[in-house]
Amino acid sequence: MPYYGDGVTSATPRAGSSSDPSTPLTVRRRLSVVVPAFNEEALLADSLRSIQVALDAVTSRGWSSEVIVCDNHSTDRTAVLARAAGATVCYEPVNQIARARNTGAAYAHGEWILFVDADSRPSPALMMQVVDAIEPGRSLAGGSTICFDGRHPHVVTWMTQIWNLVSRLAKWAPGSFLFCDAATFRAVGGFNERLFAGEEIDLCRRLKRIARRQARRIVILHQHPLRTSDRKVHLYTMRELLTFLVRAVLSRGRTLTSADACFAWYDGRR
Repeated sequence: MPYYGDGVTSATPRAGSSSDPSTPLTVRRRLSVVVPAFNEEALLADSLRSIQVALDAVTSRGWSSEVIVCDNHSTDRTAVLARAAGATVCYEPVNQIARARNTGAAYAHGEWILFVDADSRPSPALMMQVVDAIEPGRSLAGGSTICFDGRHPHVVTWMTQIWNLVSRLAKWAPGSFLFCDAATFRAVGGFNERLFAGEEIDLCRRLKRIARRQARRIVILHQHPLRTSDRKVHLYTMRELLTFLVRAVLSRGRTLTSADACFAWYDGRR
């Protein structure tokens, strides 16, 4: 059963995918960047500028691109700022990251989809690495290691380093920067809409099984880490964040099906 949401928008959804997973060596030349956004007026404009600069850098490689912002039931100027930046804007009424990403993907026309969070800023060098990973035809999906802006406690730096190591070893792409062959993304049903967090790990697990069958790979880029906001560290105490992690582990992921349990994404603090 597909996980796609049914968001309503004035934009035009894709009529179908031109990507053919049976021909993995075909070079993909169109990239759709999907940005889920819930009340992101403070950081969205800067993120979209960075995305556009990064996309401009790969134009010389013969790639075209589009940027799709999914307004996830925002109550601020998120949609206005997205349109002002030239992005296509669609709408998902249910406040859930998985649904927002799926709804945005439903309007994507590229053979490849790149999901970037609204508080993240990919560099041109990172975007060039994405193209380098895709063009030979051996990669099915991928992501990037991350680094946080600003000053934060040492424990945050340590936890980030641990995540980056696990990400590279397990081939788990972060939700803040995940790219995938569009046809395969749709074939596996997209992000699991039962999950309010951890949906990127669930997707990567399913993609890894397909990659093995197709003799392709999941790549985690690390030379130019994605720069992303450290706002959660300032909005929540370490006790709150660690309590969430412990509960998720002890419940074997059952708490990830509750928006209340995943408060750091859904309680509206920005």
